[in-house]
Amino acid sequence: MKSCFIIMALSCIALLSFGFKGEGGEEKIFPYPILQHKLPNGLNVVTVKYDSPGLASFFIVMRVGSRNEVEEGVTGFAHFFEHMMFRGTDKYPRNKYNEILKSIGASANANTSLDRTIFHMTGNAEKLEVMFDIESDRFQRLHYSEHDFKTEAGAVKGEYTKNIANPYEQSYENTQNTAFDKHTYKHTTMGFLKDIIDMPNQYKYSLEFFKKFYRPEYCTILVVGDVTPENVNSLAEKYFGQWEKGSYESKIETEPVQKETRFTHIKNGNIPPFLGLNYKGPAFSDKEIDMPALDILASILFSQNSELAKKLVINEQKVRSINGEAADSRDPNLFSIEASLIKKEDMQYVKDEIVKALDKVKTSGVDEKILSETKSHLKYSFAMRLDNTTTIANSLSSYIFLTGDPESVNRLYALYDKVTVNDIITVAKKYFVPTGLTISTISSDAEGGVK
Repeated sequence: MKSCFIIMALSCIALLSFGFKGEGGEEKIFPYPILQHKLPNGLNVVTVKYDSPGLASFFIVMRVGSRNEVEEGVTGFAHFFEHMMFRGTDKYPRNKYNEILKSIGASANANTSLDRTIFHMTGNAEKLEVMFDIESDRFQRLHYSEHDFKTEAGAVKGEYTKNIANPYEQSYENTQNTAFDKHTYKHTTMGFLKDIIDMPNQYKYSLEFFKKFYRPEYCTILVVGDVTPENVNSLAEKYFGQWEKGSYESKIETEPVQKETRFTHIKNGNIPPFLGLNYKGPAFSDKEIDMPALDILASILFSQNSELAKKLVINEQKVRSINGEAADSRDPNLFSIEASLIKKEDMQYVKDEIVKALDKVKTSGVDEKILSETKSHLKYSFAMRLDNTTTIANSLSSYIFLTGDPESVNRLYALYDKVTVNDIITVAKKYFVPTGLTISTISSDAEGGVK
């Protein structure tokens, strides 16, 4: 195992050492040129040539998620259209669409989150024009009857019912609803239950939603694999060039400053006791040091090899697992620390130990050597994932929906190198404060028993 690890590490170093360099000669974490082409209607087209003979991944990244659902009573529609987009068009009904995918050896799917909806397929690179054809048709000419709409709305309700049976999903939903007052991060991607129940009555609104958001200015086409930018750009202009630009923009309320610790609890004795400490954190930025510093801090404090994990999991055996991370999102969101406990009686103790570890960082910082090793680990871990067209496209998609620019990945990782011990101390003091905390718990008690 040790020799395998050394080989993997050397491969990572080689990949980074021979990574792509910018026009100014600066080293970039992303090892391939990112070629962008903007159409007059606002559609961005991104091409990454990758040595994958005969294969191409075709992603459409929509910067539309539950964040954009600002109107009362109609949450959940970004996720709904993830489903509805597979209903078909007059030209390519669902069955024909699926037959075409099979004929070109492609698989297709989609997923939605707070800030985006991503549609993706991977298949025969020689059939790239077919991919452009069928995708452009449904993005510009999606067609569904009121009956089809109600059927899919019922399927969404079924998905919600299935998911919410999971107590961890319940806790997540309650945490968002408790932590936020005004911002649309208050509701999850699925939406509020009352809105999902009423969704079958919102056929006309669904048509408005599609008209507002399924527009080129919200969209980036990303193609990775055995392709040329010339061909990709030409196909984009041919199939998406006539897509009419829209004019709608969501007006999202700014979240007020939280002024006290908040609590949410679920009584459930059928799963291990659970503790979540959810601090208000920053929005993603590739210009500010806060998010990279928090990512590094999270790795140092809450990884499997951290001192806190060794203490609580291995030595004291009070916790099954512990992890922590800041959510990458367009607006300020939560830095969540989650622990699965052995006994509910240890809830307060575990909470106090986590806070103690955070407070220690505020006063003493972190070890310089560990800081340096963590930076390297984060960079090498990212590089190791870039080994096929789908993972490359997935990685770039994150930065596209966060900033609109895939080059953001290089700017972010350049910031990692600049993070200092003082930066770690600064973000710890700034974000890990009781007034910005929402505590979520699950146990067999009627209350969480944590203060």
